[in-house]
Formats: sequence, C-alpha cells, structure tokens
Amino acid sequence: MHKGLLKSWKTDKGFGFIKSDTLEHDTFIHISALKHMSRKPKVGDTIYFEVATQPDGKTKAINCRIEGVAELKAPNQTTNATFNKTANAPHSNTSHNKPHRIAKSNFASSFLGKVASIGLIAVLCLYAFNKYNTHSSSQTPVITNDDLATFDKKYPKVVIPKSTQNFTCDGRQHCSQMTSKDEAIFFINNCPNTKMDGDKDGDPCERDTRF
Repeated sequence: MHKGLLKSWKTDKGFGFIKSDTLEHDTFIHISALKHMSRKPKVGDTIYFEVATQPDGKTKAINCRIEGVAELKAPNQTTNATFNKTANAPHSNTSHNKPHRIAKSNFASSFLGKVASIGLIAVLCLYAFNKYNTHSSSQTPVITNDDLATFDKKYPKVVIPKSTQNFTCDGRQHCSQMTSKDEAIFFINNCPNTKMDGDKDGDPCERDTRF
C-alpha cells in the first residue's frame, strides 16, 4: 500500500495524479477508484492506494481511500446484516404452533356449529309439518246422510241433452228462435248471452207452449 498526495484533479473529467515519495512517477487515479468515499477528492488530499499496470504498460491507482474521509456502506452490507440477524434469531416453537392450534380449534367449533344449525332446522321443519297435517285433518269437512239428502236441493242437476251433435252456438238468444226444448237447453248451457232462463233454474223456455 502506497501513500501520496493528490497533486492534481480535473473535476469535469473525473481523474488526476498522485505524487508519492515511494514511487518514481506520478500515478494516475480515476474517480471510479474513489466512488466508495463519502465525498469527491480534492487537491491536497492524502491518498492510500495500490498500483496496477494496465495492458498498455501504464500504471494506475486501485483500492484507493482518502485519509480522514468516511467510506460509504455498500447496500448489500445492510441487506446481509438484516438477513443474518433474522437467520440467527431464536425460533419459538410456541409462536409457530399457536396459530395452527387456533386454526384447528376454529375449524372444529365452526363444524360443530353448522351441525347444530342443521339439526335445529330439521327439528323445526318436522314440527311445522306435523302441525300442518294436524290442522288440515281437523279442518276436513265430514259429510253426513243429512247433507246427502239435501245436496240435490242445494245443487240442482243441470240437464244436458244426450245428443248435441246437431246444435251449435250461432248467436241466437231467445226461445222464439229455438226449434226444440233440447236445443234451448243446449244453448243456455253452452252459448253466451242467452235470454231463455229468467229464473236460472236450468229449465229454459218454460212459458213457450211449443215445447
């Protein structure tokens, strides 16, 4: 390692020369050799350096540092320090296993909760179904013999002619337009707007002497 003074420096071009008592000639130095220093070099700085011979036979300063000037820390040093601190930190089995146990416990409680909910819903559905069936059966009307005896009076039978193949709805409405009683019955039961059964008893044209 050599020691010398920065004899000259060209800031705009980024190079200069070092004068050392241990070397016969001044040594060329480039700014790239001092890029790790916290400030740029200036004339008069004391430089510690090593000498390397270039392919063209000329020498240059390498591994340089400026006396009294702090060096910049390389970014990878900070990263490595953080990584080493993390890697060397003691690992707690409790911190790793605790989340696993909590997750397992949550899963179990959630599963049991779902089973209980499904069971409760099934019980409620069964209760509602049974209650509905009981209510429906209690509301079912019971037909007695008296009801059957009065049924015909309450709901008179509609007399429909046995053969209606020759009758069609053609817009006729009155008894005077009918050719027979059967035709009149067909019309009041099958055609709209007929006016042949005033008392609505199913027996049309009661006053028509033709029938």
